[in-house]
Amino acid sequence: MKTSIAPAITIVSGLLSGELHAAPQPLTSEQSRYFETHIRPALVQYCYDCHSEETGKTRGGLLLDTRDGMLRGGDNGNVLAGATYRDSLFWDAITWKDLEMPPKDKMPAEVIQKFETWLRMGAPDPRIQAKVVVKSEMDIEAGRNHWAFKPPTEAAGATIDSLVTAKLKEKSLTPAGPADALTLLRRINYDLVGLPPTAKEISAFISAWDKDRKSAISAKVDELLARPQYGERWGRHWLDVARYAESTGKDVNVTYPHAWRYRNYVIDSFNADKPYDEFIKEQVAGDLLKVKSEAEWQENLIATGFLAMGTKSLNQSNPRQHRMDVADEQIDAVSQATLGLTVSCARCHDHKYDPIPTTDYYALAGIFLSTDTYYGTVRSAQNKRASQLIELPIADPMNTRKRVSQAEIQQMEQQLQQLRITRRNNRATGNDALAGAAIRRRMSELESKLAQIGEGGIPDTLAMGVQDARDPANAAVYVRGNVEKPAQEVRRGFLQVLPGGGPAAIRRGQSGRRELADWLTAKDNPLTARVMVNRIWLKLFGEGLVASPNNWGTTGQAPTHPRLLDHLAVQFMNDGWSIKQTIRRILLSDAYQRSSEINESNYERDPDNKMLWRFSPRPMDAEALRDTILAIGGGIELRRPYGSQISETGDNRVGRGFNQDRLKADVRYRSIYLPILRDDLPDALGLFDFADPNVSKPTREATNVPAQGLYLMNNPLVLIEATAMARNLIKESPNRESQVRSAFLRAFGRQADESDLQAAQAFFANYRPVRQASNSQRGPQEQFQRRGPRARPQGQGQFRGPRAMNGERPGMAGPTGSMGGRPGGMGGGRPGMNIPRTDLTIPNMTPEEQTLAVFCQGLIASAEFRILN
Repeated sequence: MKTSIAPAITIVSGLLSGELHAAPQPLTSEQSRYFETHIRPALVQYCYDCHSEETGKTRGGLLLDTRDGMLRGGDNGNVLAGATYRDSLFWDAITWKDLEMPPKDKMPAEVIQKFETWLRMGAPDPRIQAKVVVKSEMDIEAGRNHWAFKPPTEAAGATIDSLVTAKLKEKSLTPAGPADALTLLRRINYDLVGLPPTAKEISAFISAWDKDRKSAISAKVDELLARPQYGERWGRHWLDVARYAESTGKDVNVTYPHAWRYRNYVIDSFNADKPYDEFIKEQVAGDLLKVKSEAEWQENLIATGFLAMGTKSLNQSNPRQHRMDVADEQIDAVSQATLGLTVSCARCHDHKYDPIPTTDYYALAGIFLSTDTYYGTVRSAQNKRASQLIELPIADPMNTRKRVSQAEIQQMEQQLQQLRITRRNNRATGNDALAGAAIRRRMSELESKLAQIGEGGIPDTLAMGVQDARDPANAAVYVRGNVEKPAQEVRRGFLQVLPGGGPAAIRRGQSGRRELADWLTAKDNPLTARVMVNRIWLKLFGEGLVASPNNWGTTGQAPTHPRLLDHLAVQFMNDGWSIKQTIRRILLSDAYQRSSEINESNYERDPDNKMLWRFSPRPMDAEALRDTILAIGGGIELRRPYGSQISETGDNRVGRGFNQDRLKADVRYRSIYLPILRDDLPDALGLFDFADPNVSKPTREATNVPAQGLYLMNNPLVLIEATAMARNLIKESPNRESQVRSAFLRAFGRQADESDLQAAQAFFANYRPVRQASNSQRGPQEQFQRRGPRARPQGQGQFRGPRAMNGERPGMAGPTGSMGGRPGGMGGGRPGMNIPRTDLTIPNMTPEEQTLAVFCQGLIASAEFRILN
């Protein structure tokens, strides 16, 4: 399914605003008597079971127990509308012309005759409900006193370090010294590109460091910011916030085969250092912005995929409920991502904690209800809310490889025609229930495929996104969020508590998203710049200056360094909203370059390091962990793959028939390109605290559970890369000591010390390779063989360096703040650990390769490997 660039869906006039018709004429006593005598009893007997508020059923989204419900209609709009009553859906249904209502038994002829008389009379209906008005007693003016709603102020002549130092002095804290060259290089590499530095890069950096420390750091930061891998690293951070996924989630979890275009748009935007205000405008209102070329127009259309990317309840029978749920999800995503506010909490009542009345919520809802959302999916018995997609103006050249022949098109058309005949025959004989769902599903699949085939049999280039509805309108406030209980209409607009809030001057015939985008990115908006620089700080330090990055309301956390937060926000806007410049400024500060060394006195005063007296160690995220395993094994593919595995498989319902097990597990590209199915993540991500794609999730959890260790000891990816790493080390040097030194440099980004070498020597002296079966005796499923643990003298086979995870958070355990009760955490001493008793028996491995491979796997499975110091 697709739509042209112009909006393609007509909305029943007045449906969104709650205006049903012009005010009804007063009924005569005869009309009221006729309705109460003949019509209401018939509706109760034949219709209310499936279409009334009392029973709680709204089949097809239709309520027939009020006049307003009949006029609002359901999936197909006002059931009484038509040139004559015989053209109405209501007459069509009760006479079983096309629709058949009630479905099991047709109404008696005399009842239908009564309804016909009523329709001829103009369908007089006395069931008119009094208009409800939802009022708010919230004090908006008082709410503006909250610190986050006041404009940021610049501290003249201040710098990051001067503001941090002032706080340290205030708390009588002594800052840690600068990190050493290798620690800082590893930290910068992971923070900017999510990959470890190579041996060559380490050598070059050390050489530059010895000449001029500051110049070496500055040059390295600039180099990494210019790499394409920077956009992949920082684009992934935004995708967490944007709840990026390739399926709908919820009750019917259906794939989004075209979601990857939005993913690539985000990566490219970060690499281009697109100004953040433009980045936000494109995602909220890209289809409404002025453009200079088709390429720019296409990019903007793809950007609006941000609004289409959310979860969808496709099994929702009420169209108004579905549309409102989609709008609510969009309000929630936009408000949390850009403003750090939970505006959706005001859907059913005034926000309990923040100065956001429910009328403000519906002022925003009018904007999104005046927007059509195109996300695709194939209609089926479970998927009642399938959607079109947007056809992009520039054809994707890769689609030529998917060309469909004329014979294949004709075959699909013939199948579709035969299915229609079969369905019609089944309905005529009353057998539709037997295979109706399967037939409808197959018909939808064929219709979807045919609709996406363009000229010459080449599939159209499609994307998820939004467009303005044909008839934008204000929304009504829904009482307690109930879509069947509209109250007064509210003008479209923005949050009153922020500058420029309240009813908006919206261009005629438009939704108001353009005006919303301008308001969000206005320099006098006190939140947008602050929220983003806090997200940047969070990713570089492990915690934001505001520890609740998506909640800046009254229940959120106050900033630890309010002057620094304002300084960064003002500088961010003055730098043209440049994310790269902000990152660069932070990375070149002393605060970022500190060591992670523990100071006992500081720890007693500030155990959580809120004042930034040292650099807090933190674990790698899931993507960096997998990418590093591939990188040190030499098997990582840095080129971007085309599309995604979900785009290759097309429309599917996630479940038993389609899940991660059906997708390729041996891909070598970076983790940002792995398939992200809601409620079914790849193990490499899901086991290591990947962000929940069902919601905007700016922070990652930091857990330490047995399943993570088992993955690192048993997963084929780890075994293969450990083996590849061992073979590369042997190629580089026949000398065991140099192999160990090189292994430590690859895995930990540091030199092996004497205790590391002694522990490694003890391991090699005690390890005994496993005798392998010949290849002819080994089946395809026996590529990786394991033996159980072997008895050995206590204390043998240990080495210092890789450290076992002990269930404690890095840098947070024990009274000294170490990972094992020893000062310094991962930056201090390195307690010993046992090498995992895993024996690799990959075919054609020599005993030397096997021994070194197990050693390499021990490094990968260690805590030091996962910790950024």
